[in-house]
Amino acid sequence: MTARYFSPLTALSVIIANMIGTGVFTSLGFQLADIQSGFPLIMLWVAGGIAALCGAICYGELGAALPRSGGEYNFLSRIYHPGAGFVAGWVSAIIGFGAPIALAAMTFGAYARFAIGPTFPEWAETALAAGLVSILCLIHAGRRQAGGALQIGFTAIKVIAIVLFCAAAIWAVPQIQPVQFTPAAGDGALLTGGAFAVSLIYVSYAYTGWNVATYLSGELERPQRDLPRVLITGTLIVMTLYVALNAVFLMVAPMDEMVGQIEIGVIAAESAFGRVGGQIAGFALAILLISTVSAMTIAGPRVLQVVGEDLPVLQVLSKTNQDGVPSRAVYFQSAVALFFILTSSFDSVLVFSGFVLAFMSFLTVTGLFYLRWKEPDLDRPYRVSLFPIPPIIYLSLTGWTLIYVLIERPVEGLFGLGLIGSGLIVYLVLRAMGKDA
Repeated sequence: MTARYFSPLTALSVIIANMIGTGVFTSLGFQLADIQSGFPLIMLWVAGGIAALCGAICYGELGAALPRSGGEYNFLSRIYHPGAGFVAGWVSAIIGFGAPIALAAMTFGAYARFAIGPTFPEWAETALAAGLVSILCLIHAGRRQAGGALQIGFTAIKVIAIVLFCAAAIWAVPQIQPVQFTPAAGDGALLTGGAFAVSLIYVSYAYTGWNVATYLSGELERPQRDLPRVLITGTLIVMTLYVALNAVFLMVAPMDEMVGQIEIGVIAAESAFGRVGGQIAGFALAILLISTVSAMTIAGPRVLQVVGEDLPVLQVLSKTNQDGVPSRAVYFQSAVALFFILTSSFDSVLVFSGFVLAFMSFLTVTGLFYLRWKEPDLDRPYRVSLFPIPPIIYLSLTGWTLIYVLIERPVEGLFGLGLIGSGLIVYLVLRAMGKDA
């Protein structure tokens, strides 16, 4: 295999690393603000995993039938209209990767600060986050092989560390918390209420990344064969780890100590291993987040590259270096992430970006039905099994969540819709100027 292609293992590692990051190590604290029953909390992660798996199956068919890098930009341009694709590219450029990179880097800084101790100044937390983004930007704007090796190595360390953490925490904790993972009185109301639906946006954000391999389709040697495999395999692995990790968090740490907190992994580690053990775990979790930032720094610029190829006014983003890496797009995306790090609060960015990303994937999975009707003879090397059940499950869960976010968190939801609308306006302006492809 030449250096101009990513291996399936690299693509799988990008999916796993991109998914296991900020969301799973932070969102439980926000969920506990409204839900403090074990069964609904675990069901959040099961439901989110089922939705992600159904979405991955649907994207597997789309990616195999339309094997070009760019993810939703590629899909929506082909299925609906170039304007819809441009909006997807616009969202990816601003929110799809820039905001998650910032959130992962901010979490890295928070965990590292906790591990170092109270003498570590608060401003240095932001400096660590910005420094991580800058270093990985320089690495991934260079040679492809170096970036791929880094990604596989950090992802393997991450998976092993999570498994060892779960086992060691259960073994070491002085007393298991009285949490019940089977249905209890009142759980039915929680499962069907607005709090559960809004909490699903945190979970869906944590699962965001199951589709990331579609951003690399054009750089896989055999995307029709390998893409569905890595999408489904990566999602199943992450779903298993997420359910186990959150069950361990709830078993080893008191719920009251985790409510509203970001450093959930550190709190759980301190409960299980003591203060020193918590500091060591905080340092280890900070290291694990490096692969998350790295994965998104690899995938995101490929969307910008494809947008630049199609829109001459943005052609500068499509330029590649001698190794075929879209280095200018890497620099641009990292600059957006640095902007969020320096200007944004954590919770609002998480809900806002989670809503926007869920909306775009909702539109994409809906496109699976339309594409089958529009182009019934299109070559589909992989087809969704038990169609139409997986897309219906995904659309039902995601649509329910989107509606409740608009009801319960209207500022973030409406701001997200405004960002989508602004992308459409920019497209119409470019088209009127005669500068679109």
